[in-house]
Amino acid sequence: MTVTLREITAANLGPVLELRTTPEQERFVSTVADSIAEAAANPHGNPWNRAVYADEEPVGFVMLSWDVEPQPPHINGPWFLWKLLIDVRYQRQGYGREVLRLVVALVREHGATELLTSYVPGRGGPAGFYARHGFVPRGDRDPDGEIILRLDLRA
Repeated sequence: MTVTLREITAANLGPVLELRTTPEQERFVSTVADSIAEAAANPHGNPWNRAVYADEEPVGFVMLSWDVEPQPPHINGPWFLWKLLIDVRYQRQGYGREVLRLVVALVREHGATELLTSYVPGRGGPAGFYARHGFVPRGDRDPDGEIILRLDLRA
């Protein structure tokens, strides 16, 4: 299967909004609708979002702060992986890993030397996923208590 990141348009918005995590994961990542609303409410974060497709099937959603001027503690960047959601039906099939690979290649192409993200600590959360892909704690938290991670892209 080919994984691609596609713009969200009127034609694919409905199926993308239907993407969901497990009920247990809802405390770690917001819905697509809530993420899009959050992006609209925070334009200073320079949100960039895409639907994740496996061939012609929407399987997830990703949102970044795109080359933004950092304004800690509320705006981290310049490159920040703001949201990553893989639908419950498609988890544990390598889509999250592939999205991360695509995002890293894309931001590197645009001059990024590091990619930041954050996560809500807790059992069943994404800490292990990020650690397996080279993210390390930066040593601080955001105002909501999320642990900020960084991935060095210079290697």
